[in-house]
Amino acid sequence: MTVLSLATLTETARRVLLAAGTEAGSAAIVADALVAADADGIASHGVARLPAYADQVRSGKVDGDARPVVRRTAAATLAVDAADGFAFPAVRLGLAAAADLAPETGIVAVGVHRSHHFGVAGHHVERLAERGLVGLAFTNSPAALAPWGGHRPIYGTNPIAFACPRRGAPPLVIDLSLSKVARGRIMVAAQKGEPIPEGWAVDSTGRPTTDAAAALAGTMLPLGDAKGAALALMVELLAAGLTGGNYGWEAGSFFTADGSKPRIGHLFIAIHPPALAGEGFLERVEVLLGAVLGQEGVRLPGDRRLAARARAAAEGVSIPDALAAELSRRAAA
Repeated sequence: MTVLSLATLTETARRVLLAAGTEAGSAAIVADALVAADADGIASHGVARLPAYADQVRSGKVDGDARPVVRRTAAATLAVDAADGFAFPAVRLGLAAAADLAPETGIVAVGVHRSHHFGVAGHHVERLAERGLVGLAFTNSPAALAPWGGHRPIYGTNPIAFACPRRGAPPLVIDLSLSKVARGRIMVAAQKGEPIPEGWAVDSTGRPTTDAAAALAGTMLPLGDAKGAALALMVELLAAGLTGGNYGWEAGSFFTADGSKPRIGHLFIAIHPPALAGEGFLERVEVLLGAVLGQEGVRLPGDRRLAARARAAAEGVSIPDALAAELSRRAAA
């Protein structure tokens, strides 16, 4: 493993994207987002994706020069066109506008379409919570889950996330995929030639597999079995149906440079707590969290992520030697 400081890794990632033809502002935003995932210990959503991202810019599957546009479509709704570029600049633009608007309207919905992989769902809503808002995020993704009882992937793994502000503490962030694990974890295992645990996925014939490559060619298993598959259907409708994005089976892969563009959708909801709870919301949050933490052995969701973030800031992050060498080569191209 190669250990790199966050600053060094961010600059390397930015240069990889620039070398591929990504516009400078977008390259900086995307690099920050990927390195933030590695800092939080979420390597499946970090710089391991850079080679695929860069190749997609080179092939035109992602428009490296895209300029997202946000429109206010009603009193409390915003529509963002990611313009077939990376998701991160479009999401940042839309959520900044939502955070400005939410104190006026009480709640804002933001729909993003013609988009790409948006990385760690929790990072987006965490930004809202840092501005005092409660945030919800929904995204669909290329088909990886079959309807319950079926064998052909229709839905994406369709992550959802929630963030809540706290007084005197980092926001509470809950982030989960509706598959038993994020598909990116299987991608990382395939890159390393490592097996995956049984129960994560089935192969293309519907048989359980521990082979990561066979899993990528097959179907992920939903969190909570039939209930998880139902939630994945819900997210397809919220994230793609409401925004005009491609459904999972219509979306091109996040991992390959060829094929059709993903053009998926994301939906965000930003809530200004005083509009519903008056000024006592933060105190009530701590009452509940205090009761949770009052039980021995309990921790809050996100505690491990925050600890990893602090370690990464002090010590840097470790990435596989082969990936470090590839990123260095691409950055110098």
